[in-house]
Amino acid sequence: MDNEQVRFNMIEQQIRPWEVLDPKVLDLLHKVKREDFTPALYQSLAFVDMEIPLGHGETMWAPVIEARALQAARVQPADRVLEIGTGSGYFTALLASQAEYVVTVELHADLRDEAEKRFHAHGLRNIQTRRGDGARGWAGDGTFDVIVLTGSVPLLPEAYLKLLNPGGRLFAIVGEGPAMTATLVTCVSPGVCRHDSLFETASKALVNAAEPERFVF
Repeated sequence: MDNEQVRFNMIEQQIRPWEVLDPKVLDLLHKVKREDFTPALYQSLAFVDMEIPLGHGETMWAPVIEARALQAARVQPADRVLEIGTGSGYFTALLASQAEYVVTVELHADLRDEAEKRFHAHGLRNIQTRRGDGARGWAGDGTFDVIVLTGSVPLLPEAYLKLLNPGGRLFAIVGEGPAMTATLVTCVSPGVCRHDSLFETASKALVNAAEPERFVF
């Protein structure tokens, strides 16, 4: 399989039609090799428009979601980035290729360890990995310019909004199935955030994500 041709087809036929037109994002998708972060069992599916299993019921986002999230986050060279859900490490690598550094949090030790090996193999030295449960918040690493939750949340934790620096952006898929909303939160000023709905999609929820209150009659 000619990976470069298939990667080109993925970008031109899947990602551009989904309104991903930022040249920096498109260039990065060419440079960071998605197949290098795809589990060996699913290498042949690295460029397919689908979520790829990682174990523990976790998955890689489909390429179009990765691209839209990256475009929305508008990562800058001086940005401090927090990612909740390392997964395969591919999206982490995309973030790290644009940011000053990335703190990435993974619940499952084996996924964290495998991702670390991939980071070292690709010379990505501006990534700090953490093992822990970030579904409802994360403390101890300061505040951030960009936060990305790679699993959906029925409710967006207020704790993350408090970690955004002024001008900071948070990308999350919010809601419950079958329809969820990809949301961009921008910190306009301390304590003031703007919420913009980007598109409808569906994604597996973060383990231990907060659930809305249920009324019992």
